Amino acid sequence: MLSISTPVCELLGIEVPIVCAAFGPWEEVGLAAAVCEAGGLGSLGTAVRTLPELREQWAALRGLTDRPFAINHTTRPFDEETFQATLEERPAAISFHLAVPPDLIARAHDAGILWIQQVCDARQAAAALEAGADVLVAQGGEAGGHSGDVGTMVLVPQIVDMAGETPVVAAGGIADGRGMAAALALGAQGVLMGTRFLASTEMSVSDEWKQRIVGADAVDAVKALNSERILPPFNRPGSFGVPRSLRTPLVDVLREHPEQVDPAETVPRVTEAVLGGRGDEYLPFTGQSTALVHDILPAREIIRRTVREAEAALERAADAARP
Repeated sequence: MLSISTPVCELLGIEVPIVCAAFGPWEEVGLAAAVCEAGGLGSLGTAVRTLPELREQWAALRGLTDRPFAINHTTRPFDEETFQATLEERPAAISFHLAVPPDLIARAHDAGILWIQQVCDARQAAAALEAGADVLVAQGGEAGGHSGDVGTMVLVPQIVDMAGETPVVAAGGIADGRGMAAALALGAQGVLMGTRFLASTEMSVSDEWKQRIVGADAVDAVKALNSERILPPFNRPGSFGVPRSLRTPLVDVLREHPEQVDPAETVPRVTEAVLGGRGDEYLPFTGQSTALVHDILPAREIIRRTVREAEAALERAADAARP
């Protein structure tokens, strides 16, 4: 029986305070459903996919679970038609990253949808709180995908101090129960994990990518500098973030000789690979928590193990603090 519960669980309608990251254009319906059924909050990304494809994913997810889930949007790029369709779809929550959009938050609230805002620094957190975000995700720079520069151990308590009654969920560098226990000790009400769920049996990326995550060290997950040459542009003010990825020949060339990368030739090739569930040969978004992932597991077991480890870690910490 999973026993860790916090106020954010009641807010989001979930049983355990674990959120699965949205993986942009990579298809994750099976993973999102498994996370939801295991008591967490599953997510679906919207990037690059056409609206008909997304509608199919949303319908497929609703056919697999009747539990709450989130649909994610970003500003790389933001698509108005897809956002309006999301409002009409009425997910439990919309999650957002790379900028804080007060107008979109207001529209979501008008539709009765909760807003989960990912933030990378105090400036973003202040803007999100002013705009009325329902949950803040304090994402440390250790995270895979787009992130900032402030470490999780600094960012989480800083945002918790700012947030007051607004729940904070910790992200970045968290892949097991020890990380969850640490996040709770810092004042967060839950965790968001990406890299750990990439290495799940339900996630529809290549086995090669999953095996790289299992075998990689933290130093193998680097900031993909100059990736704006091959990624969609930001299209909303205040957007920022540099993705973190495992090293590949493309990542190395972008970092060292970006002028050698021809966007006209590279972008279609990378897009085709990503939409096919691959992409690990080009830009495999992965966080530094890859060093803590040692196996590929079903999502339900990842959640159960994380909660059990967190309970044990909190007990050990309490014992150690006793005189």
